[in-house]
Amino acid sequence: MPSLKGAIAHAFWGKSWCKNLESYCDFSNRLPRGRSYVRSGAVLHLAISEGRVVAKVQGSSLYEVSIAIKPLGVSRWNALVEASRGDVTSLDALLSGALPPSVLRVIADRANGMFPAPREISFACSCPDYASMCKHVAATLYGVGARLDTRPELLFVLRGRDHHALVAQAAAAAVADATSTPVGAKLLDGDSLETIFGIAIDAEPTPPPQSVVRAAPKTRPAKTPTASKPSKAKKRGSPARVDRGSDPFASLASTVRDAVSRAFARSGR
Repeated sequence: MPSLKGAIAHAFWGKSWCKNLESYCDFSNRLPRGRSYVRSGAVLHLAISEGRVVAKVQGSSLYEVSIAIKPLGVSRWNALVEASRGDVTSLDALLSGALPPSVLRVIADRANGMFPAPREISFACSCPDYASMCKHVAATLYGVGARLDTRPELLFVLRGRDHHALVAQAAAAAVADATSTPVGAKLLDGDSLETIFGIAIDAEPTPPPQSVVRAAPKTRPAKTPTASKPSKAKKRGSPARVDRGSDPFASLASTVRDAVSRAFARSGR
């Protein structure tokens, strides 16, 4: 990081980070030495990721610093989102800190805001100083404040929360306001619309006539001609049957044969 002159941070997020650190007596003994390290450009490298800050700080040697920060609790984050509901109008307004004072107070609140307390911070340094916080760690913590001056979204990354949720709450509130009917608003009925626009409005629209589809007449399939069954008279081995009742001569001949047979029987022949 380049050397700094004057204040370490100038914008809302960076200044609030540094102010939060300085409000704890746990850090008061070592923080002043850390400020001088940051201003002299001793912090050569600083990277912020979710729950972690790593840095390289130049002292009598080049030391490596690692800082772990607990994520922001779910209930605490939900309370922040609800408290800023509808007031974070854009992402630019959020990152620049151009927010209503009530929202800024909630975000920077020492007990319930975005910034970590000492109990949520743990750190380590490769230097031989065994103090609870060495000047290299203090310089790194101030370096975070300087970085937030230009990239405030990294605070949300560090605390494991998505800053877009604050903007989404405002958008959802705006949509709800736009779609809700104001209290006492008068809705126009059909008669009023007819008067204003000069059109006739049916209470119940007449459904369009439905076309009737008639079924095609059913056609019976043509009967397939079947071969006639042969008569009993034409069956193989069966003699032709003659209907005697229909031939008078055949009946007379039969009568004569019967009479001749009886005569021969009486004569004993």
